[in-house]
Amino acid sequence: MVLKRNGIELWWLGLAAGLVPLLTIHTTFFVSVLEGHVAWCMPYWESCTSISKTGRHGSAYFIFKGTMLPAALLGILFWLLNAAWLRQMGCQGRGPAWLPWLGLVAGLALGAYTLALGHGGDAFNLIRRIGVVLYFSLTFINQLLLSAALRAHVTMGDTGQRLLWLCQVTLLIGIFSVLLDGVTPDLHERWEDAFEWVLALLINLHAVWVAMLWRSSGFVARLWTG
Repeated sequence: MVLKRNGIELWWLGLAAGLVPLLTIHTTFFVSVLEGHVAWCMPYWESCTSISKTGRHGSAYFIFKGTMLPAALLGILFWLLNAAWLRQMGCQGRGPAWLPWLGLVAGLALGAYTLALGHGGDAFNLIRRIGVVLYFSLTFINQLLLSAALRAHVTMGDTGQRLLWLCQVTLLIGIFSVLLDGVTPDLHERWEDAFEWVLALLINLHAVWVAMLWRSSGFVARLWTG
């Protein structure tokens, strides 16, 4: 936390919202490898293990839950603050108004997925599936809304366009995964885990980028008025 004369800098919180999930899944992967629960590989292109599997057993189980639950809360706060940031910069429209609500549901979905991870049974499996789908899809929608709002801004238009390009890459990978599943389910099953890792990376890199924009724009929280 950085206290400035005109308030408390918030970019560190946005950075944590993007980095904590990434650091968590990579930490649990390495811990699971060391403890023998998953084999060593490069999950981004070898598609050798799912993100979920890295946090199901041993010490990684506790690491995953102990860090991903706070990450869900960080995500909720991140989108709440993004709405305030866009209003502060004069971005208008209904898009920014949706950010806190979609972010709330996405955060709750991530929390539900995290709590259900490591437990067997159809009910827990359903919670995990619904949780991960809602988290990824609603977070992506929020990123589209934020990027579009920035593209319409008088000084942030170019940056907003670049963020939209990142969203387009994310969308294309998601569409390709769906098409592959429809055309060749066996091949999709082989690469499904890699798609998940890449999508998680891109979504959290978007958050990190936005955090840097908070920093460059001087986004702060004021504990006083005047």
